[in-house]
Amino acid sequence: MKDLTLCKLLCNLRVFRQLPICQPFSTKGVTFPKFAFHTPVASAASLASASSHNRAASPEQPPYSLGGRVLVLNQSYEPISVCNIKKAMTLLFLMKAEIVVTNEKRKVRSIRNIFACPSVIRLRRYIHVPVKKVELSRKNILRRDNHQCQYCGTPKAPLTIDHVMPKSRAGMDTWENLVCACVKCNTKKGNRTPDEAGMKLLKTPRRPSHVTFIKNIGGEVDEGWKPYLFMT
Repeated sequence: MKDLTLCKLLCNLRVFRQLPICQPFSTKGVTFPKFAFHTPVASAASLASASSHNRAASPEQPPYSLGGRVLVLNQSYEPISVCNIKKAMTLLFLMKAEIVVTNEKRKVRSIRNIFACPSVIRLRRYIHVPVKKVELSRKNILRRDNHQCQYCGTPKAPLTIDHVMPKSRAGMDTWENLVCACVKCNTKKGNRTPDEAGMKLLKTPRRPSHVTFIKNIGGEVDEGWKPYLFMT
């Protein structure tokens, strides 16, 4: 039994010796074809000019973002809120709203189709909206007055809140008695009324409605919104 095992081992060793042994690779005496691989090193200036040229040459892609603003009107065409494009498209596909004004500069794209982007939509059913009371606060007074001094009209900061009738003379904290004023005009007016200080208000302060704050959402108002926000 041992002789048989030893015989197999010798046979395997003999076969192993007949196998070619891997030798270290040598390039001595071997001629390889020459390939010219040119990799130019570009300077920072050339890369900057090339990138600017590509940006100028590439056409602008139409925006397909769903984060834009859409004005929502009640069935009576009363503005009630502002939503994003995604919410507006959901209302349209559920047949709960209809497009009143489209945004020609934007599109809404699916896998196979491109849809018009809504700018103003109108609900198909009337929704009873309770009267919204705007909270009296410094931030809302600045928004009502469009961040402008109501005496000189400057929008430069810092801006303060001035009591038309001074607080020391029983002036109340109301919409009709609070206005936005710059530091210079507030100091000049002091503890006097505008008539006593010879200063005239640009407009009479009033309690704002929620429509006033819809105008200020997101900055500049879209042109298609103005007829429905009483701005034309």
